[in-house]
Amino acid sequence: MLVDTHCHIHELDYSLPIEGVYTNAREASVEQVICVGTSVESTRHAIEFAQQYPWARASIGVHPHDTKDGYNIAEYAKDTGVVAVGEIGLDYYYNHSPKETQIKALREQIQVALDHNLPIIFHVRDAFDDFWPIFDSFEGIRGVLHSFTDSRKNMEKAIEKGLFIGVNGISTFTKDPAQQAMFDAIPLDKLLLETDAPFLTPSPFRGKINEPALVRTVAEHIANRRGLSTDEIATQTTANARALFAL
Repeated sequence: MLVDTHCHIHELDYSLPIEGVYTNAREASVEQVICVGTSVESTRHAIEFAQQYPWARASIGVHPHDTKDGYNIAEYAKDTGVVAVGEIGLDYYYNHSPKETQIKALREQIQVALDHNLPIIFHVRDAFDDFWPIFDSFEGIRGVLHSFTDSRKNMEKAIEKGLFIGVNGISTFTKDPAQQAMFDAIPLDKLLLETDAPFLTPSPFRGKINEPALVRTVAEHIANRRGLSTDEIATQTTANARALFAL
């Protein structure tokens, strides 16, 4: 069994038919997915999707890009099917929202997670110098650094702080040897698999719309790199997902 711990197939503009997505996922032994909110509206859609489909769970949150448009998600924290807060964080690569707004939103959404004993799905890009002091100002955070592609130093710091590392299709097509070495060094008991569907489709399916079934391709790539079986990767990463998200 595999779990896609981060996808966006609940969004209204996701173009693949959901019944087909479900069938493909089951054929690939992907039995659960977490639909991750990126705005207040997206959060509502994730909850509605999870309530409609028993194989889906929801994460509530506002992506740093969208924090300028509001980030009050506390009212959704007790909704059926909600297993996390996210994706929340800081993204200074594009700065679609002012840094001050991103920081304020991150702090407030972390507090929502702590108030409701929920793990957090973090999105951090080119912003770890600001992120770590904010993280360290709270106690009891559980969570994952989603779509992690940063340095091995920051990966190891995250592990020391008890975080999981989310790996997706980027690991299958990156040409950066340092990045591949970082992926190889992630401890198996801290590894989570994700697709970020419809984005970041893994090789050799580049150019196609991503879907949860392709989390198996990520698992196969990692297994090949580490000299392990796909079943070993699936078993450990599923146990990790269940432990973090109480699936």
